[in-house]
Amino acid sequence: MHQPLRFLTTLPIIALLTPAAAQLGGSTVFRVLDIPSSARVSALGGSPVAVYDNDINLGLFNPALLNESMAKQVALSYLPYVDGINIGYAAYAHHLDSSKITLSGSVQYVNYGTFTRRDETGMDQGTFSAGEYVVQVGAGRALDSVFSVGANLKFITSNIESYTATGWALDVGGVYVKKALGLTVGATLRNIGFVSSGYTATKEKLPFQVQLAASYKFRHAPFRLGLSIDNMQQWDLTYHDPNEQVQIDPTTGEALVKKVTTVDRAMLHVVPNAEILFGPNFMLRFGYNYRRRQELAVDVKPGLSGVSFGIGMKVSRVILSYSYAQFNPAGASNTFTLALRFADLKRSTAG
Repeated sequence: MHQPLRFLTTLPIIALLTPAAAQLGGSTVFRVLDIPSSARVSALGGSPVAVYDNDINLGLFNPALLNESMAKQVALSYLPYVDGINIGYAAYAHHLDSSKITLSGSVQYVNYGTFTRRDETGMDQGTFSAGEYVVQVGAGRALDSVFSVGANLKFITSNIESYTATGWALDVGGVYVKKALGLTVGATLRNIGFVSSGYTATKEKLPFQVQLAASYKFRHAPFRLGLSIDNMQQWDLTYHDPNEQVQIDPTTGEALVKKVTTVDRAMLHVVPNAEILFGPNFMLRFGYNYRRRQELAVDVKPGLSGVSFGIGMKVSRVILSYSYAQFNPAGASNTFTLALRFADLKRSTAG
């Protein structure tokens, strides 16, 4: 096996040995780190994808995807989230010819809106705001013709009224690209870090995650199929509601326990996606997040929960992307992303 590829496939396995990794749901903080604020990522299911092209937004999630074709590109993204929450980010990439390193920088924000402050008697005492911010710098470099590595350093801060919490996180990624086969494989260790100051004295953890993704572009057909595997550091992602009432079988008097099969547990990790490429200037995108559907869908009316789709268009140096992701019948997200290149490059890997 090619030596870098051996390292890439071993990267997630190494992370499985980290005992502090199995933290999900309410056991971790700064969940803003998991929100897919890029329209392309959101349309493809909300999980980082393995596509090696000139989209700077992909490099913000897996730094090993940062490459020369993203140089001198600015990206802006806006997501009007659930219940009046607004999310957005701005990013820029620059390539260093001397060292062959591509650098990126971004600022992401979450505005939770304005809240009414009241005392113990319910008296109105004005308003206060809440929000979270992520400042990120990254670097990626190709080691040879098929293998690239990268890292992101993130500073996270959360503010509620006059209270503040902060943290530091690191992403480490590797990508294997075999253009002749149309194959790209990427692995990422996301949010390795710590909370430097919290709202409470409790020791809190960041939402660490191990992810593996692959995509295959057909040589003679306008399709790219992808598959992402999330939360490899923890096998059982089944959600158990601690407040759920136990159902009793009226005949036997025994508790009814919902059976979760091995296939169900495996599917909670898997996010399939696809892109239909109508030339270099227009594409359709689709994704399906099984875990999102299982956790958020309403049993009597699941609708399109877990389904996402979007479009991408290129006009001259401007790339516009839009996505729609359904959470449940009461909530969905619409994400808008704009990328602008300031100068033409010697080559482009868009596809």
